[in-house]
Amino acid sequence: MAFQIERVILRQIRMPLVHFFETSFGRTHDREIILVEVVSDGISGWGEVTAGENPFYNEEWTDSAWLIVRDYVVPRVLGHTFDSADQVYDRAAHIRGHFMARGGVEVAIWDLEARRAGQPLAQFIGGGARKEIPCGVSIGIQDSVKQLLEKIETEVNAGYQRIKIKIKPGWDIDVVRQVREQFPNIRLMADANSAYTLADIDRLKCLDEFNLMMIEQPLEHDEIIDHATLQKQLQTPICLDECIRTAHHAQQAIELRAGGILNIKLGRVGGFREAKRVHDIAQAHGIPVWCGGMLESGIGRAHNIALSTLPNFILPGDVSASKRYWKRDIIKPPVEVSSHGTITAPDQPGFGYALDLDFLDSITVRKEMLS
Repeated sequence: MAFQIERVILRQIRMPLVHFFETSFGRTHDREIILVEVVSDGISGWGEVTAGENPFYNEEWTDSAWLIVRDYVVPRVLGHTFDSADQVYDRAAHIRGHFMARGGVEVAIWDLEARRAGQPLAQFIGGGARKEIPCGVSIGIQDSVKQLLEKIETEVNAGYQRIKIKIKPGWDIDVVRQVREQFPNIRLMADANSAYTLADIDRLKCLDEFNLMMIEQPLEHDEIIDHATLQKQLQTPICLDECIRTAHHAQQAIELRAGGILNIKLGRVGGFREAKRVHDIAQAHGIPVWCGGMLESGIGRAHNIALSTLPNFILPGDVSASKRYWKRDIIKPPVEVSSHGTITAPDQPGFGYALDLDFLDSITVRKEMLS
């Protein structure tokens, strides 16, 4: 049934992480997150803009995303009548780049339509057959290898099915070797966040001895061809992340054999419509996918859970418990992971969790209503 977007409320919240999170880009202590609420016929749908505080993962960051959402994306959806949330992506597609800003609005409208239909978001996007999703955990660069090993032990004991560790030049071969010596049987992967070049082929080939599930995005954030060159030299599968922003990119990467696995992040591809297209292309070519994370609050985490119920998300993703990142999350109850490393997809309409509105108000640092 057609619906019209009558009002959009933007909120920026500030949430301190339980523990700093470090990648090759730098160290994060607090998250500045933009939330998008879209309203139609008295029903609200919620989305999250997953951009970081700085333009290091890609060109987007919190302050830029606020302007793009407010001044460019919202005017293209506000007052517009949609037959389906599937139409939202194209409505803003002529905005070059800024997928995370566009995606924050797009996923909110998917949540809105799912609530209007009285369906769980997972079911509404075409997933939901898998009631439990397998979970992995992402562990950032630590102050010492000892600290890293202690964190891995904690997460293995908590039941997580896959451990991802961040690497960069100088924190790679010896670190991975020590991890593998202490944990010879865990499902282990390394994420480079574009920290290497083809000049590092010999160094990266050293990782083949550690029986890793994959090496994630070792080369430049927008590079597909060089990844194809590198993959020919490696036994370990490359997982592509930053360079896959569209289904067309996924098709190109698969045809070039630039990697054997794809990470799908809702924000990076602009929302559910394109995420499903990437998923379908990968599935048609026998390429497994998993859901990546961007230190989301509970809203973004709930969207990731819904996405991960699609059939080709067969590898454990970065969808972990709220308590790993937040002392208090903005949803009730917080996301929890079972002792065997799974999350049960909620069966309530929309993304399936209640909002802790009092807490949300207390951590809001900026708010604007557009109608």
